[in-house]
Amino acid sequence: MEQYNPRVDGYIGMAAPFAQPILKHFRQLVHEASPLITETIKWGSPHFEYKGLVCFMAAFKEHAAFGFWRAYELHDPAGVVKKGDEKGSRGNFGRITSLADLPADAILLDLLRQAVAMNEENVKV
Repeated sequence: MEQYNPRVDGYIGMAAPFAQPILKHFRQLVHEASPLITETIKWGSPHFEYKGLVCFMAAFKEHAAFGFWRAYELHDPAGVVKKGDEKGSRGNFGRITSLADLPADAILLDLLRQAVAMNEENVKV
Protein backbone atom coordinates (compact mmCIF):
# COMPACT_ATOMS: atom_id res chain seq x y z
CA MET A 1 0.00 0.00 0.00
CA GLU A 2 1.20 3.51 -0.81
CA GLN A 3 2.46 5.53 2.13
CA TYR A 4 0.95 8.74 0.74
CA ASN A 5 -2.61 8.91 -0.51
CA PRO A 6 -3.56 11.42 -3.24
CA ARG A 7 -6.96 11.85 -1.58
CA VAL A 8 -5.16 13.36 1.41
CA ASP A 9 -3.39 15.76 -0.97
CA GLY A 10 -6.84 16.75 -2.23
CA TYR A 11 -8.18 17.19 1.29
CA ILE A 12 -5.30 19.48 2.23
CA GLY A 13 -5.68 21.41 -1.03
CA MET A 14 -9.37 22.06 -0.30
CA ALA A 15 -8.75 23.19 3.29
CA ALA A 16 -8.83 26.85 4.28
CA PRO A 17 -5.53 28.64 3.63
CA PHE A 18 -4.73 28.97 7.36
CA ALA A 19 -5.17 25.18 7.82
CA GLN A 20 -2.98 23.98 4.96
CA PRO A 21 0.41 24.54 6.67
CA ILE A 22 -0.94 22.93 9.85
CA LEU A 23 -2.16 19.83 7.99
CA LYS A 24 1.05 19.57 5.98
CA HIS A 25 3.08 19.80 9.18
CA PHE A 26 1.05 17.07 10.90
CA ARG A 27 1.40 14.85 7.86
CA GLN A 28 5.16 15.35 7.74
CA LEU A 29 5.51 14.53 11.45
CA VAL A 30 3.37 11.40 11.13
CA HIS A 31 5.57 10.03 8.36
CA GLU A 32 8.74 11.10 10.17
CA ALA A 33 7.57 9.14 13.22
CA SER A 34 7.16 5.95 11.17
CA PRO A 35 7.75 5.21 7.49
CA LEU A 36 5.31 2.30 7.88
CA ILE A 37 2.25 4.52 8.39
CA THR A 38 -0.22 4.72 5.52
CA GLU A 39 -2.92 7.28 4.84
CA THR A 40 -6.61 6.92 4.18
CA ILE A 41 -9.77 9.00 4.30
CA LYS A 42 -12.28 7.82 6.91
CA TRP A 43 -15.35 9.68 8.07
CA GLY A 44 -14.46 12.49 5.67
CA SER A 45 -10.99 13.30 7.02
CA PRO A 46 -7.43 11.98 6.79
CA HIS A 47 -6.53 9.10 9.10
CA PHE A 48 -3.16 7.46 9.52
CA GLU A 49 -2.85 3.72 10.01
CA TYR A 50 -0.33 1.12 11.02
CA LYS A 51 -1.75 -2.20 12.16
CA GLY A 52 -4.86 -0.21 13.05
CA LEU A 53 -5.73 3.45 13.39
CA VAL A 54 -3.00 5.66 14.83
CA CYS A 55 -4.25 9.23 14.50
CA PHE A 56 -6.29 11.65 12.40
CA MET A 57 -6.37 15.26 11.35
CA ALA A 58 -9.18 17.50 10.19
CA ALA A 59 -9.75 21.03 8.95
CA PHE A 60 -12.79 23.15 9.69
CA LYS A 61 -13.77 26.71 8.77
CA GLU A 62 -11.85 28.34 11.58
CA HIS A 63 -9.62 25.68 13.10
CA ALA A 64 -7.83 22.40 12.52
CA ALA A 65 -7.69 19.34 14.75
CA PHE A 66 -5.36 16.44 15.35
CA GLY A 67 -5.99 13.46 17.55
CA PHE A 68 -4.83 10.03 18.55
CA TRP A 69 -7.03 7.00 18.23
CA ARG A 70 -5.77 5.67 21.58
CA ALA A 71 -5.12 8.97 23.36
CA TYR A 72 -6.09 7.64 26.79
CA GLU A 73 -3.23 5.12 26.66
CA LEU A 74 -0.42 7.52 25.77
CA HIS A 75 2.26 8.40 28.30
CA ASP A 76 2.09 12.21 28.28
CA PRO A 77 4.56 13.71 30.78
CA ALA A 78 4.24 17.15 29.15
CA GLY A 79 0.47 17.08 29.71
CA VAL A 80 -0.38 18.27 26.20
CA VAL A 81 -2.94 15.63 25.21
CA LYS A 82 -6.47 16.74 26.04
CA LYS A 83 -8.45 13.62 26.79
CA GLY A 84 -11.83 15.17 27.50
CA ASP A 85 -14.14 16.86 25.03
CA GLU A 86 -13.41 20.51 24.54
CA LYS A 87 -16.47 22.38 23.31
CA GLY A 88 -16.24 23.00 19.59
CA SER A 89 -13.17 20.83 19.12
CA ARG A 90 -12.38 17.45 17.72
CA GLY A 91 -9.06 15.95 18.58
CA ASN A 92 -6.60 16.03 21.44
CA PHE A 93 -5.05 19.47 21.08
CA GLY A 94 -8.06 21.77 21.08
CA ARG A 95 -8.79 24.26 18.35
CA ILE A 96 -5.62 24.72 16.30
CA THR A 97 -5.53 27.95 14.32
CA SER A 98 -1.79 28.22 13.67
CA LEU A 99 1.40 26.23 14.00
CA ALA A 100 2.09 28.16 17.22
CA ASP A 101 -0.85 26.33 18.86
CA LEU A 102 0.98 23.01 18.60
CA PRO A 103 3.22 21.33 21.14
CA ALA A 104 6.89 21.04 20.20
CA ASP A 105 7.70 18.63 17.36
CA ALA A 106 9.74 16.43 19.72
CA ILE A 107 6.68 15.94 21.94
CA LEU A 108 4.41 15.14 19.00
CA LEU A 109 6.96 12.71 17.55
CA ASP A 110 7.22 10.91 20.90
CA LEU A 111 3.43 10.57 21.11
CA LEU A 112 3.24 9.35 17.51
CA ARG A 113 5.94 6.76 18.10
CA GLN A 114 4.14 5.56 21.22
CA ALA A 115 0.90 5.17 19.27
CA VAL A 116 2.65 3.18 16.53
CA ALA A 117 4.37 0.98 19.14
CA MET A 118 1.05 0.20 20.82
CA ASN A 119 -0.37 -0.99 17.52
CA GLU A 120 2.82 -2.90 16.71
CA GLU A 121 2.74 -4.68 20.04
CA ASN A 122 -1.02 -5.16 19.77
CA VAL A 123 -1.42 -3.65 23.23
CA LYS A 124 -5.03 -3.95 24.38
CA VAL A 125 -6.77 -1.77 26.91
